[in-house]
Amino acid sequence: QVQLVESGGGLVQSGGSLRLSCVASGSIFSITTMGWYRQAPGKERELVATVFNGGRTNYADSVKGRFTISRDNAKRTVYLQMNSLKPEDTAVYYCNGARIGFAYWGQGTQVTVSS
Repeated sequence: QVQLVESGGGLVQSGGSLRLSCVASGSIFSITTMGWYRQAPGKERELVATVFNGGRTNYADSVKGRFTISRDNAKRTVYLQMNSLKPEDTAVYYCNGARIGFAYWGQGTQVTVSS
């Protein structure tokens, strides 16, 4: 089992920044990819960014150039640095850890961007 705990969400004005953190515990040796997803009210959950074990990253077009995903393996932590936030970034952000055939999810952290 893998447990993921997010933190760092909150309320910020448009143009501001936040950094989300996700700490992993348990059998993390099987995890190959870590990522962040988000779900806005009335919308489906969508991919924000992922980072693979080798360090390669992938971003949704809507956040490219504004968000940066990184991982600190020693701390078992994945970060999402969010800059130039927009009201449309408002959502619950979920940490995700994936291995072959299964995905783990955190409980989510709310990010609200006011205009």
